[in-house]
Amino acid sequence: MIADDLSRKIQDGELPPGSALPPQKELSTRYGVTLATLRQALRQLQDAGLLSQQPGRGTFVYPPRAAYRLDTLRGFAEDLRSQGHTVTTEILDQTTGTPPDWAEAIGGGPALRLERLRLVAGRPAVHQLSWIQGVALAEADLSDTSLYWALEDSGTAVRRASEVVRPAVLADPEAALLRRPAGEAVLVSERVTYGLDDTVLVVDRATILGSAMEIRTERAVNGFSMHWSRSTP
Repeated sequence: MIADDLSRKIQDGELPPGSALPPQKELSTRYGVTLATLRQALRQLQDAGLLSQQPGRGTFVYPPRAAYRLDTLRGFAEDLRSQGHTVTTEILDQTTGTPPDWAEAIGGGPALRLERLRLVAGRPAVHQLSWIQGVALAEADLSDTSLYWALEDSGTAVRRASEVVRPAVLADPEAALLRRPAGEAVLVSERVTYGLDDTVLVVDRATILGSAMEIRTERAVNGFSMHWSRSTP
């Protein structure tokens, strides 16, 4: 009952993100339960990602986290919009050039460098740097269009993608762009997208704020699977 009532108040906006809950003694009196029963309900909401209990400070409502799904062939913006989040994209750079070593899989020849900042509900959440084979999209408006859709419209079909997500530490210049202090823990996604003939079409590197997003997967007996491996220092 307590968890359901507090959850409803959070979702209805009666308890907005970042707000503090009343002291536990006051809440236990209000609900007519013992402190032990109240704390069990608060732990349940914390496990669900709705509350943050901070020793010595109190209990606070967590800002809602967007979920980045690993079981679909979609981009960040498509994932987030499908969940009802407001996503905007700032194009920081869209020029042709020579890919760096980490994007060498794109192969020789000219390539398009696309640097984007993804904002969720107006807050920076993802910095994404993509290298795209060829220059067909050099003049395209990619501020509100899926890169995969743009490739399809230009006559290039996407077949599959491989992705690695690893922990990292935020550093400049991404820290400044994401408006977070250097040294904060983040997730880094490295994705390679292939065409119908397994030609590499796009090499991506995205820095994801762990405070803004979480990663989810759906598993089935014959469906999606994840492979875990130890990261090398």
